[in-house]
Amino acid sequence: MKTKIFMIVLLMSISAVLVAQPQGVTPKKVQKQGQGMQKGMPRDRMQQGMQALNLTDAQKESFKKNMMATQKQLQPLRNELGEAEARQRTLNSAEKPDFGAINKNIDKVAGIRAEMAKVQVKNHLDMRAQLTDEQRMKFDMMKHNKGPKGQKGPKGAKVGKGPRGDRGVRGMR
Repeated sequence: MKTKIFMIVLLMSISAVLVAQPQGVTPKKVQKQGQGMQKGMPRDRMQQGMQALNLTDAQKESFKKNMMATQKQLQPLRNELGEAEARQRTLNSAEKPDFGAINKNIDKVAGIRAEMAKVQVKNHLDMRAQLTDEQRMKFDMMKHNKGPKGQKGPKGAKVGKGPRGDRGVRGMR
C-alpha cells in the first residue's frame, strides 16, 4: 500500500514539473561560422537587421546573389584554412619541431585569413553601395553593434574578451 501511494505521489510530482515547463522552448542551436552576414551572426538576427532596412525586392535579390557569390568564394578558402591549421597542429606536436616550417605555415594561415577578410569586405561594400542614405545609416549601425557575443568557440563555449582583454574561452555551456 505504501509503495502505491509513493508511486502516485511521484507520478503527480513529475507531471506537475512537466506541466510547469514553458511551451515551445528549445535549446539554442550552435551557429555555424559564415552562415550570417557576419561571422557567427545568428540567422534570425541577420533577418531582423535586413527587415529593419526595408529593402526593395530588387535589393533583396541582389543581396542574396552577392551573399551566394561570397560564400562560393569563401568555401575553398575555409577548406584551405582548415588544412593549414591542421598542418600547424601537426608541426607543433612533432617530436623535433621545425621552426622554419612552422613559421612558413603561420604565414600561410595569415595569408588565407587576409584573403577571406578581403572577400568579406568587398561583399560588405558592394551591399552598402546598393543602399539609400537612410538604409546605409541603419546598415552601418548594425555593423557597429557587432561584438564577440554571438561568436562560438569549441563545443558551444562563448568566445570573447577575457578579464585581461585577451581572447579566450569564457565558459562552457
